[in-house]
Amino acid sequence: MTEQTPAQAAIGDFASKLVQLTDDVLFGDVWERPALPKRDRSLITVASLITSSSFEQLPSHLRLARTNGLTEAEIIEAIIHLAFYAGWPKAMSAIQVAKKVFAE
Repeated sequence: MTEQTPAQAAIGDFASKLVQLTDDVLFGDVWERPALPKRDRSLITVASLITSSSFEQLPSHLRLARTNGLTEAEIIEAIIHLAFYAGWPKAMSAIQVAKKVFAE
């Protein structure tokens, strides 16, 4: 049996087209483009999720960011930096998510 992608596990057949676009276009194409390293893409994605208050998606992207080479210290520093640009409540929420993810 083939292992499910994160999108397949989260959404399944409920919105199969969204799963396909996520797997094929976003992670199969955009994330694989060579002009930006995956480490940078992860930092941009984490920052974007925090600034848009998309905290539900943040745990998986924090894990991916570490896989892609970002350290916990760098992620924490990015969240501190974002407190002044995205807002204190967003940073406080993000740091709590990060604390849980890093404790895993």
